[in-house]
Amino acid sequence: MMMRRLFLTTALTLALSGAARAQAPATELRYGAWGFDAEGRDMATRPGDSFFRYANGGWLDRHEIPSDKPGVSLRLLMTDLAEARVHALLEGAAKTAPHQPTTTEGKIGAFYKAFMDEGRIEALGAKPLANSLAAIRAADSRTKLAGLMGHSVDDFQSALFSVFIDADPKDPTRYAVFVNQAGLGLPDRDYYLEASFAPQKAKYQAYVEQMLTLSGWPDAKANAAAIVALETEIAQASWSKIEQRDQDKVYNPMTVAELATFAPGFDWAAFMGDAQLAKTSKVVVGEKTAFPKLAAIYAKTPVPVLQAWLAFSLADHASPYLSKAFVDANFEMRAKTLSGQPELQARWKRGVHAVAGGDYLADGHFGDMGWAVGQVYSAKYFPPASKAKVQALVADLKTAYHARIEKLDWMGPATKAEALKKLETYTVKVGYPDKPRDYSKLSITDDDLVGDVRRAAQDDWAVQVRKLSGPVDRAEWQMTPQTNDAYNGSLRDIVFPAGILQPPIFDPNADPAVNYGAIGGVIGHEITHGFDDQGRKIDAAGVLRDWWTPDDAKAFEARAAKLGAQYSAFEPLPGFHVKGELTMGENIADLGGLTVALDAYHASLKGKPAPVIDGLTGDQRVFLGWAQAWRGKVRDDFLKKQVVSDPHSPRQYRVDGVVRNIDAWYDAFGVKPGDQLYTAPADRVRIW
Repeated sequence: MMMRRLFLTTALTLALSGAARAQAPATELRYGAWGFDAEGRDMATRPGDSFFRYANGGWLDRHEIPSDKPGVSLRLLMTDLAEARVHALLEGAAKTAPHQPTTTEGKIGAFYKAFMDEGRIEALGAKPLANSLAAIRAADSRTKLAGLMGHSVDDFQSALFSVFIDADPKDPTRYAVFVNQAGLGLPDRDYYLEASFAPQKAKYQAYVEQMLTLSGWPDAKANAAAIVALETEIAQASWSKIEQRDQDKVYNPMTVAELATFAPGFDWAAFMGDAQLAKTSKVVVGEKTAFPKLAAIYAKTPVPVLQAWLAFSLADHASPYLSKAFVDANFEMRAKTLSGQPELQARWKRGVHAVAGGDYLADGHFGDMGWAVGQVYSAKYFPPASKAKVQALVADLKTAYHARIEKLDWMGPATKAEALKKLETYTVKVGYPDKPRDYSKLSITDDDLVGDVRRAAQDDWAVQVRKLSGPVDRAEWQMTPQTNDAYNGSLRDIVFPAGILQPPIFDPNADPAVNYGAIGGVIGHEITHGFDDQGRKIDAAGVLRDWWTPDDAKAFEARAAKLGAQYSAFEPLPGFHVKGELTMGENIADLGGLTVALDAYHASLKGKPAPVIDGLTGDQRVFLGWAQAWRGKVRDDFLKKQVVSDPHSPRQYRVDGVVRNIDAWYDAFGVKPGDQLYTAPADRVRIW
């Protein structure tokens, strides 16, 4: 089961990717008397040695990571609250849901009821996979297998290539079909190719064997070895995540006929046909040079190995919805081995994420009813007053950003004019979509969990395919209202779901300085994504083109490279350095976000001096608000996975890596030469 990837969409991802959740009180969170938990500081640490530790060290020392999580943070407490609220909504809906409901609320209730019927799920065992496994056995040719792979868009299958639909960056008024490399069961190609991940790779092979055995697939041991060997070849042919970030290099339009000639050995017609894209004449190919290699691997791999690989991926993706043996095996590999999480979540928590979407399921919003849950959630928990306050903050941040662009000393007038034009085109979306998703054609029953997931995935993919027949909908959302995150999308939209608009990120009753540092920094972060090393390649009309003068582009690239070098020097674990090129976009967005948030706070004072609260100046409180938003820690295995595969830097560097480049931070906290984070003025990175 593959997640539809969003072209040019960069989510803030403040919460832990893949992190399990814990129950929280169903009341709104509050931090300190004015929005900051001062007791959570470590006053023994100098701000200039580690501002992250200074702002958060006391809290970190007092909080252990729960056994059902790979980490603990204030952001997870926010997600816990949203989870508890959704849990209550689903429990209520389940009590009155009929066997096969017709209303949207009845459907989410029946879906949840099906997940919670553990007795029935145990009795079924692997039976829900029987028809799909039979189809794999019957697919005795590469053409038939390519067709089955086409169902990776709407079923539990995997594929050598992923498919998604999004706005065409060369014609942003229309949608396009994008095809990218895929086929790996581990988080990144480094897990197959780097010696440091040999233990995880060995455990993965044992996991493949275990899944095949549970599914009743023959020769599980030999097939597991063949599958891991196949995926190792796929890894060798695949682009790195750093290469995949380059928007110019991953935009390669071709007709399907041209693709078949360019990457022979894979039946593209069968693949596209079963993906309901038979009428699609043109696609946008991502990792271009990898495609012929992957197709050649497919052409030479024995059919029985490909069948076994599909059987494994089927069981792997479906396992969260199957009996305890499947669930436990999946947990041991996906959560414990790869993220260091010792204990499986409670069933109700997994049920919440199965229905509402979220990080527990690796495929995100796929096979769930997240938009339906979001309609109920936002109606109850996101008041219009909060929406209005966030919209006002966004306006303040855009004004401050406009002023910063005008004052840039390294950018010429022509490029500035284009940048300002782009800034004004952004659509800001707060809380929830204005138009609800139509679930009238989706069939849900309270006794067929795997079927519910499959039908929900098919319903969602049908929505995606229908978009190809019309113009781009600028009002579309890519993140459900209950999600604790934000993003800057391909539609030139900046989106703040209701789930992120709660303390400590946004508290309508907090000191304004803290809000500017937290939600203001988030807003600035998302705006800056339109001007990071990849977002800057998109113009005011949403078109992928070079609108920079050569000199301005050169100046930007030099500054970005300097920032990348700073982050690449960070080593959160011995031998594991932050990848400055991989995290470049997020690092630029963090730096721009906090910088412009501070400007916006100053402007909000309208010439009056900032009040001093508990001995802290306004600037100090802005910086502390940002640092508190990142308060938390993760297990080492999760941190290793993050450094290798995540475009976001570890949380401590999203504080320390940013403040060291902002002059006002030095003045606010008296940071001097000799302090560990001290960076000479000439070496500080100033971009936006």
